Amino acid sequence: MTTSAHLSRRHVLAAGAAGTAATALKLTTAQAADLPLLGTYDVVVVGSGAAGMTAALTAARQGLSCVVLEKAPTFGGSAARSGAGIWIPNNSVLLAAGVPDTPAKAAAYLAAVVGADVPEDRQRAFLAHGPAMLSFVMAHSPLRFRWMEGYSDYYPELPGGLPGGRSVEPDQLDGNLLGAELARLNPPYMDVPAGMVVFSADYKWLALAAVNVKGAAVAAECLARGTAAALRGEKPLTMGQSLAAGLRLGLGSAGVPVWLGTPLTDLYVEGGTVSGAVVTRGGAPGLVRARRGVIVGSGGFEHNATMRERYQRRPIGTDWTVGAKENTGDGIQAGHRLGAALGLMDDAWWGPAIPLPGQPYFCLTERTLPGGLLVNAAGARFVNEAAPYSDVVHTMYDVHDTSPAIPAWLIVDQNYRNRYLFKDVLPALPFPAGWYDSGAAYKAWTLDALAASIGVPAAALRTTVDRFNSQAWRGADPDFHRGDSAYDHYYADPSVLPNSCLAPLWLPPYHAFRIVPGDLGTKGGLVTDARARVLREDGSVIRGLYAAGNASAAVMGHSYAGAGSTIGPAMTFGYIAARDIAGVH
Repeated sequence: MTTSAHLSRRHVLAAGAAGTAATALKLTTAQAADLPLLGTYDVVVVGSGAAGMTAALTAARQGLSCVVLEKAPTFGGSAARSGAGIWIPNNSVLLAAGVPDTPAKAAAYLAAVVGADVPEDRQRAFLAHGPAMLSFVMAHSPLRFRWMEGYSDYYPELPGGLPGGRSVEPDQLDGNLLGAELARLNPPYMDVPAGMVVFSADYKWLALAAVNVKGAAVAAECLARGTAAALRGEKPLTMGQSLAAGLRLGLGSAGVPVWLGTPLTDLYVEGGTVSGAVVTRGGAPGLVRARRGVIVGSGGFEHNATMRERYQRRPIGTDWTVGAKENTGDGIQAGHRLGAALGLMDDAWWGPAIPLPGQPYFCLTERTLPGGLLVNAAGARFVNEAAPYSDVVHTMYDVHDTSPAIPAWLIVDQNYRNRYLFKDVLPALPFPAGWYDSGAAYKAWTLDALAASIGVPAAALRTTVDRFNSQAWRGADPDFHRGDSAYDHYYADPSVLPNSCLAPLWLPPYHAFRIVPGDLGTKGGLVTDARARVLREDGSVIRGLYAAGNASAAVMGHSYAGAGSTIGPAMTFGYIAARDIAGVH
């Protein structure tokens, strides 16, 4: 979809939503004021994800009293479930590692990625405050970070792009530091293999451990870390578990209470200023007052079927997301009822997903490794399989009306299966029976039989695979340019030449996996300015109301600069919001 089409669609959606916003109010101001007062703080933060906890930590360290209100019985939100990549250009961790970044490069790159979708002052605010935010978090929590070396920016060929990447991730943290709070940490989306300590940057190598010397060495290193941690009596946390735990420890040291099981019902307004939150606590309604402001960091609306049907392209639903199940758009709706503008509501942090029984699998490595291709309902390729995951899903939707690509199908052969880890299934081992019973996976000894199983034309699938194979032998993809970008080679196999992400399919049996438009969460929400203040449709500020993270319209617009483009801005604008409330501009 073109930028102009995105913009026109967003404006139509926002206009359609505005007409019914006023009818959704739950309580009048007078009724809310009569509720039991649960507490009064300088700052009330809604949500205990990366945005909310960073905001609360910042507010507390600016000398403000603060409380965090969390809907779930656990803390951490989607951030705790994630790989916790953090995209923050020019931060101290990158510079210490020798990454050749500069403010000018970062500004040029972000502008090229985002385009006209996001005001320049918001882009500048993110780039200016991101490094300071990360240093602040390290100064006021036990969190430390590692460069995700080699994880390319998603468009490294654009001006300012870095093939070596700008993403960092949390270092290992001992869960014992949390004490009893460890039991209230939202669990990860995928468990780390037993006995191992694994970082996000390790997974690309673990997938290659059976066929690559470095992959085997990384697997051994992960096991050695796990053994060392066990001998020390630690409960090692990495990725999103480390990030959420470290922020929670920072809040504990700063004396910030976190109220779990306390969903937001509405925002409280007094004298035209947002002055608190109406919540449910212990099964009863109550009011938490805010002297200085409310920061909404309550996540997106990925688990709200009504909102997804209303704002997003079809087919869509709540079954394909890996976002925290409590993310039903509560903060977005509360702000919209006060007249807040909405933006980017049609978009999400998309990625191809396999709808496995229990929960979808967000498919990163598997679609990029050599020996596989994606086809639509006609049995034809339609996209560069190794492109950034958000782009692949955008393409699935863009072509769907003319060449149905939802679901699409990932086709691989047994040579691929003999070489690579697939999700958590070791090479050559059979997949769980439930994958086949649910229709997520199919296997056949011929391409014609596989085509019949998944309902695509057999002749077309054979023709597609034959053409793909001839190109793979040459190491070039003139049809969709797979391998032209440095990013395409991150989740690939360096032993495959001349193109590490292209290899032919030749060894039966053949396998097919259903691919649907999954996501890490939605990216549309309350429109904010460079100070994270929530804005009305006319651009005026709703006094006392701030938003960050997936409750706000993303600074990335309709694109995705690199790994961690969700969490990096979420933490940064939470930091900006709290400093603004404290009067530090």
